[in-house]
Amino acid sequence: MPYVNIQITKGATKEQKAQLIKEVTASLVRILGKKPEHTHIVIQEIADEDWGFSGLLTDDWKKQQAPQSQTET
Repeated sequence: MPYVNIQITKGATKEQKAQLIKEVTASLVRILGKKPEHTHIVIQEIADEDWGFSGLLTDDWKKQQAPQSQTET
């Protein structure tokens, strides 16, 4: 019984989550021969202030990127 836990920052739509579940399930069926009815997928949404990378909280990193994005256009 495959169990997949997908952790993402908040903001995905219901349609995007449904697509993730559909495509991850299809990959498990195609690659490993798993039965879709035995496959469990959990999507956990994490707030930006609870996720960090590159030494920063995600919300702080996004704030730093905003001025760069504006100057690139």
